[in-house]
Amino acid sequence: MKNNIPTIDICSLSELKEDDILINRLSDYLKQHTNLHFPHKHSFYHLIFFTKGSGFHSIDFDRFNIQKNHIYFMIPGQVHTWEFKGELEGYVVNFSDAFFKSFLLRSDYIESFSFFSGIASACVLNLSKDQGQEVQGTFEELIIQSATSHMHRWDMIRVLLLKIFITLEQKNNEDVLIGVSSYNVALLKNFRKLIEKNYKKLRLPMEYADLLYITPNHLNALCKDQLGIAAGEIIRNRIILEAKRMLINQQISISEIAYELNFKDNSYFSKFFKKQVGIVPEEFRKKTH
Repeated sequence: MKNNIPTIDICSLSELKEDDILINRLSDYLKQHTNLHFPHKHSFYHLIFFTKGSGFHSIDFDRFNIQKNHIYFMIPGQVHTWEFKGELEGYVVNFSDAFFKSFLLRSDYIESFSFFSGIASACVLNLSKDQGQEVQGTFEELIIQSATSHMHRWDMIRVLLLKIFITLEQKNNEDVLIGVSSYNVALLKNFRKLIEKNYKKLRLPMEYADLLYITPNHLNALCKDQLGIAAGEIIRNRIILEAKRMLINQQISISEIAYELNFKDNSYFSKFFKKQVGIVPEEFRKKTH
């Protein structure tokens, strides 16, 4: 398979060639990296907090209008692009998957935050004025810490980032998780992890239910209750997302994409894509170029 959408490594964005963390003001970051508006992926976690500016930001083909006090969270592998307008200001933080693992007992702790789920609609938070001021103050502390050279600066940066994550998670989920058991929350997370690992070969909810040791009816009811869509649709959405990511690359043929996603043939893939998206793959490819 030919190379897909370009993937940016964190060390290529850092003047210091740091492998695990980059903290910068948004205006400085954009001046240094003027060519990053094209569709691309990251090999690291990426968050942007806007304090000024307009335009749009697209994450996995979902388009969001940029506003003051919007904060965007992205996990490795998500495709994003942007079109900014006017003067922009805010903060950018990039950190590797390994950055917190040596610091925290739970290796999957960062994945537990809802905005690091990889679901585009959950990746963007619109903060109130007070929340924005509080978060901006912590970002300023991050800027200060990143410029120091004391031996504990990286641990202080980790603590400050966790402060942002935990503060926003608490405020974001005050009402959302009322009445939702920790068992059901864990089930949904495990379901999504299994989809991420197996979506190319496992297409049926019953196959995932077996892996989760629950009934298909239980899985479907849980998805409808908590996410508003059936389990099968969640699986299909992940397949379509990967198809869209691959269709951006003009060098990959429709037949190659169908084969990579484990469809019987090009025709079957095109019918599946049109049923889910409303247009055939060729039309989607033309619209994105």
